[in-house]
Amino acid sequence: MVERYLDFLGAERAASAHTLRAYGVDLRDLAAFVAPRDLLAVTVLDLRRWLARRGGAPSSTLRHISGFRTFYRWTLREGLLTESPAERLATPKVPRSLPRVLEVDEASEVVESPSGSEWRKVRNAALLELAYGAGLRVSEVAGLDVADVDLHEGLVRVRAGKGRKDRVVPVGPPAVDATRAWLSERGAAAGPLFTNVRGGRLTVRGIYDVVRGSGANNGLAGVHPHALRHSFATHLLRGGADIRSIQEMLGHASLSTTQRYTHLEIEELQRAWRKAHPHGRDTGGGR
Repeated sequence: MVERYLDFLGAERAASAHTLRAYGVDLRDLAAFVAPRDLLAVTVLDLRRWLARRGGAPSSTLRHISGFRTFYRWTLREGLLTESPAERLATPKVPRSLPRVLEVDEASEVVESPSGSEWRKVRNAALLELAYGAGLRVSEVAGLDVADVDLHEGLVRVRAGKGRKDRVVPVGPPAVDATRAWLSERGAAAGPLFTNVRGGRLTVRGIYDVVRGSGANNGLAGVHPHALRHSFATHLLRGGADIRSIQEMLGHASLSTTQRYTHLEIEELQRAWRKAHPHGRDTGGGR
């Protein structure tokens, strides 16, 4: 039954390999926990006990609950159950962590002064310009082929991004120029856009190393590809781009995912107001 469910997630919901693995581990562990009963006999009390045994951060508990709810909704769809035990689980409150956002000058330093030497520096410059200029996920950077970049029009085609949804994102002259320089070094033959020393596709881990190295090269510790993507969205918002356009460029299926950048801006404004406004500080007078 678990295998059937995972096949459904992979085929019809386009779930990632990571999601399939995590959901499969949880369901098989739950099956062992309630044995000799099977998963169709699980009660909400069983789920609560399993979650209590696992413990972990609220974000982990939320992921477990989400996986169980999705599974039991599938059992309802398949006619295996008439009621889901997971719907009665209380959802924990997860503190909303704000992504690290580079200031514009910091992002410029990381992108314009990449680490590496010789051909690697040329490659890294193009990689960083595209990652920041188009707000790409690290997996999307790794998946780019030469044919996905239209240097004449200044466009990047992201194939089968998260949720298996293609999109096209514009990029500016710096990204175009850096990519053109890299293709002159690499050669314009078809295949992966960013390659390693052996000519194979640069891996996600390799891209992390490039971004971290370029951050360190400019005195900025802990810079990662997600920071460039978050900075892309925040800088667009500050520049006046509307939230719907940012949603399209990021490839978010839900507008609520994009709106966290709006919340980020509001919180930054509140901090600035509290720090600078005469009535923004608590004077202890009980007002």
